[in-house]
Amino acid sequence: MAMNGSAHARPAVALGLERVTHHYDKLRALDAVTLAVEPSEMFCLVGPSGCGKSTLLRIAAGLEELQQGRVLIADQVVADPGFSRPPEARGVGLLFQDYALFPHLSVGANVAFGLVKRPAAVRRKRVAQVLEQVGMGAYAGAFPHMLSGGQQQRVALARALAPEPRLLLLDEPFSGLDTQLREQVRDDALRVVKASGAATVLVTHEPEEAMFMADRIAVMRAGRIEQVGSAADVYDRPANGFVAGFFSAVNRLAGRVSGGRVATPFGPVAAPAALREGCSVEVVIRPEALRLSLGGVGGQGGARVTAARVLGRSSLVDLRLEPHGGAVSPAFRSRMPGRFLPPVGSPVEVLLDPVQTFVFPAESTTSQG
Repeated sequence: MAMNGSAHARPAVALGLERVTHHYDKLRALDAVTLAVEPSEMFCLVGPSGCGKSTLLRIAAGLEELQQGRVLIADQVVADPGFSRPPEARGVGLLFQDYALFPHLSVGANVAFGLVKRPAAVRRKRVAQVLEQVGMGAYAGAFPHMLSGGQQQRVALARALAPEPRLLLLDEPFSGLDTQLREQVRDDALRVVKASGAATVLVTHEPEEAMFMADRIAVMRAGRIEQVGSAADVYDRPANGFVAGFFSAVNRLAGRVSGGRVATPFGPVAAPAALREGCSVEVVIRPEALRLSLGGVGGQGGARVTAARVLGRSSLVDLRLEPHGGAVSPAFRSRMPGRFLPPVGSPVEVLLDPVQTFVFPAESTTSQG
């Protein structure tokens, strides 16, 4: 695909993947994946381990040979089954979990590594500029072994940004950091990357990280993309039970459509109009959708507490319904705001919030793995 307009025209697509399929022996790691990342966009690939997200990133970078499909960067084809531009010629910045800093080079020399074709004075100025952006301006003469993990990650980010790439590819770059440091470095990295104007593809298996970082998210499972959308799209309007369950723990119930509704222990919920009468469905209920009040009564909506734990700003409460006819009810979990710790055995009334309750065809809800 040729670029339209001048050589400096803004590309329509920063990264395009067209029906990319990849096998490792008999394992199909990617199955006809198609997506487009827009210029300056922060795009996150999420999914469980082994779903294909890192393979997709490596193919985009040129680190893995393309088997089927096509890869475009800034509207230019960089790989198809008969052609592959090498990684260093793709104009992308790369940052991986292990940072891969050269131990024998100083921080400044590490950052300058991708600037060898620029005049020395230009290199020095750019190195100082990008180190300052990531908060490492005072460390140009230090060596990687002298730095903490968070500092090494900042230097690796500076090195990726130094050549001013249009596209950044980040594979689990924060996963080696402890929780508090991870949040701080992640916040700083998002600010710096956004300021650079580069389109960015971030691979992560952390749903919260993706929701915090991304303009758009692609949820992957078993080599396929299940849904692409904003954080609000994939959380509030999940495409299926897998997507709903990936972003939070959920309660699951089997049921059938009757009169446009599905019966649940907490009252009926509306079924999507596309679901035919009598079809089998799965009802997915977020813990936040089960709202509790003390002093429940027998019958629909009545339950007893089996465990309760405070998690700081919210409390998790495990429940079982009041028994009927000797049957043991399934366990349910509620998440209540603030401190809500009724004693074990306490009766509670359960009110279901339909906004956080979803109904999907049973055949579309393979369990997450």
